[in-house]
Amino acid sequence: MKMIRNRFGSLSRVSVQLQRHVQQMSTNAAVAPAEGTTINEFRTAVSNPGEHSAVQVAKFYTIPAEQKKQIFGGGGLPKQYEQQIKTFTEACLMVRNPALELLQYIKDTDLTKPVVRYVLYGENGTGKTLTMAHVLHYGALNDYVLVHVPWAPNWMKRPKEASNAAGQEGMIDLPFDAAAWLVHFKTQNSQLLQRLQLKTSKEYVWSKRESTPAGSTLIELVEHGIARIKYASETTAALIAELKQLSTAGQCKVMVAIDGFNAFFHPVTRIFSDNKQRVTPDQVTLTQPFLDITNYDWTNGVCILSVDKIAMTEGHMDSYMPRYLLGQEGFEHLDPFVPIHVDNYTDKEFHSYISYYLDRHWINKTPQGFEEQLKFMSNKNPYALMQLVRAL
Repeated sequence: MKMIRNRFGSLSRVSVQLQRHVQQMSTNAAVAPAEGTTINEFRTAVSNPGEHSAVQVAKFYTIPAEQKKQIFGGGGLPKQYEQQIKTFTEACLMVRNPALELLQYIKDTDLTKPVVRYVLYGENGTGKTLTMAHVLHYGALNDYVLVHVPWAPNWMKRPKEASNAAGQEGMIDLPFDAAAWLVHFKTQNSQLLQRLQLKTSKEYVWSKRESTPAGSTLIELVEHGIARIKYASETTAALIAELKQLSTAGQCKVMVAIDGFNAFFHPVTRIFSDNKQRVTPDQVTLTQPFLDITNYDWTNGVCILSVDKIAMTEGHMDSYMPRYLLGQEGFEHLDPFVPIHVDNYTDKEFHSYISYYLDRHWINKTPQGFEEQLKFMSNKNPYALMQLVRAL
């Protein structure tokens, strides 16, 4: 009997401890932060970039599938990162300090003043493109008309097709690339443009039989360029000119984001003219419109640009600093601008990245010290680390 009483006494004490534990858990849940940010040590439930702060640094947030398709359906994420998204069936971005710094600048911007140009720079693979993606997500959720070029060097190094520009002697036209960009623009902005109903300020005459009358919607202008690829580059120039006017008039606000912007100032392209000579970027019809919209002669907008060594060719990759990559002409075009350095992972960011891969079962649990080995081999460079743990 004494043994039974002892066992019942032990069970009673365990029951009391369990009740106290449950009560304590309920109390902790009641006093938990209202934002509900912490799912675990490397994730946050806050999916709106406008609400991100230092609390979420080094944590992954999830971009809803519909928003990811709308914003990045035409590019804007590194190819290997896209493969990772497909494998893990979720689009996750890490909240990092460069993006938070840039977002804070944008929130504090006086849009009545001339546009501020922000330049992301850093070594290869540090995350400039994903920093830009984070800010683009913010822009899409806050009713900015996005003027986004996912990777400008593609136009200068590997265009889909190049031809002589009609009526512009010595100029090279990239009609298919221009049409693809118009499709990307329409996908990103169609819902917002339908709501704003922005109209063209003048008539655009494309040929003796084709024209876009004044007062047409921007969607109609874009659809004309997509349907008539021959005029896609001219349509792009007209669209950008209209956006500058509409933004300055206060009818919309515009976020320009161009990855690999320094490609517009490279000494030569890989496009050949009829006489087999390489043309310069200023001879490509798509160059001037995007230089125009990165000027400071308009308001109610913001420009986020990145400069990258891999946007250049061999012999022009000695430094990642903006002054070197832009050259004198490009530097003077943007001056003054706000530089934002994107560096390798911090220890906290590196640990979160490894934790995410372990959670996705992409990395199996390994003996103690494997994280330090990866840190040493990658030097905490985001791209180098992704290469080390990529699929075979």
